[in-house]
Amino acid sequence: MTLTGNTVIGKGRPIVLVHGNGEDHHLFDTEIRQLAEAGFTVYAPDSRGHGKSTLVSDEPVTEYHYADMAEDIYQFIKALGLKKPALYGHSDGGIIALLLEISHPGTLGIMAASGTNLSPQGLIPSFIEEYSEINKKEEDPLITLMLTEPHIDPESLKKIRIPVLVTAGDNDLILRSETEKIAAALPDSEMVIVEDADHGSYIVDSEVMGKLLLGFLQRRWS
Repeated sequence: MTLTGNTVIGKGRPIVLVHGNGEDHHLFDTEIRQLAEAGFTVYAPDSRGHGKSTLVSDEPVTEYHYADMAEDIYQFIKALGLKKPALYGHSDGGIIALLLEISHPGTLGIMAASGTNLSPQGLIPSFIEEYSEINKKEEDPLITLMLTEPHIDPESLKKIRIPVLVTAGDNDLILRSETEKIAAALPDSEMVIVEDADHGSYIVDSEVMGKLLLGFLQRRWS
């Protein structure tokens, strides 16, 4: 497994960006520019099975697991020799961020997670119904992944001792109660619900998330 993608070389502290299901690092084109202009060094790999990242083997992939993806990012950070970088994950990327710091406490210095859920039940019912029907016609292992995982115990979030920014749109495909549950379970969190926004509209081709992220990093990353 080789994670590839876009790396912006800067002179400042490192931040890793992890995209969501069915996307690639270009999801963050606006945020990459904002962060680089602010002096950060930005690393934005494509996740396992996405974009330019290599497959585990030449055989067709029949299943994916968030724990494996979290381990991929952990090994990516280790291979680059990054010391307590910031990590921002959107959607599945947020799940990966939480699992990484639960499994390897102290790896990160600060975290942000947007549109993130602890279990499939944290998704709005209409989304589950729609994608369940799509998957019945032709099963896609990435769709199966988000319909069957993750299974993160809120109690396990207490292991995450770093500052975490938790965001969602006010019309997100993540239930508001799920976002609130995550923020409440984390020992040191800030929650922002973005008005007039869905799951990704304040992230893709928008400067809203970048501004939130920069403000959080400047305030809380000691």
